[in-house]
Amino acid sequence: MSAPRTPFYPADAGFAGRVRASFARQKAMAHLGASLAEVEAGRCVIQLQHREEVTQQHGYIHGGVVGAIADSAAGYAAMTLTPADASVLTVSYTLNLMAPAAGDHIEAHGEVVRAGRTLLVTRADVFAYNDGEATLCATLQQTIMALANRPER
Repeated sequence: MSAPRTPFYPADAGFAGRVRASFARQKAMAHLGASLAEVEAGRCVIQLQHREEVTQQHGYIHGGVVGAIADSAAGYAAMTLTPADASVLTVSYTLNLMAPAAGDHIEAHGEVVRAGRTLLVTRADVFAYNDGEATLCATLQQTIMALANRPER
C-alpha cells in the first residue's frame, strides 16, 4: 500500500500545453526517440521504445538513457506546477539502477514530492515493459530549480 498522493494545484491553467511545447523543443529527447505519454498536474510520463541505438553492450537500454528520461519526466512534472513565465532546471539528482532496462519499452513516471516557490523535489520510477509486464528498473530523486520570469527561449 502506498501513501496517498498530495493534490497539486497548477499556477498556470495552460500547464499541459506549455509542457508539451517544451518537450517538443527538447532535442535530446527527440534524438533518443522518447515521447511524452501523459501530463497531469504534478505528474508526467515519458516512454521510450527499445531500439539498438539506445542500448549498451548487453542489449539493455543504456543506464545513461534511463537517467535522461527519468530526469526529463521528473523535471516536466515540476514544470506543471510553475507559473507560465517560469522555466525549470535540474539542480541535482540521484539515480539508482535496480534491474536491467530490458523489454519492449521503458516508461519514466515522474511526480512532484514537494513543490516550493524556488525548489521542487521530485522523483521518477522507470519501468521496463516486456509483453505487458512491468519491472521497476530505476528510481530517481531530483531537485529542480524554478526560474521565475525566465521563460524558455
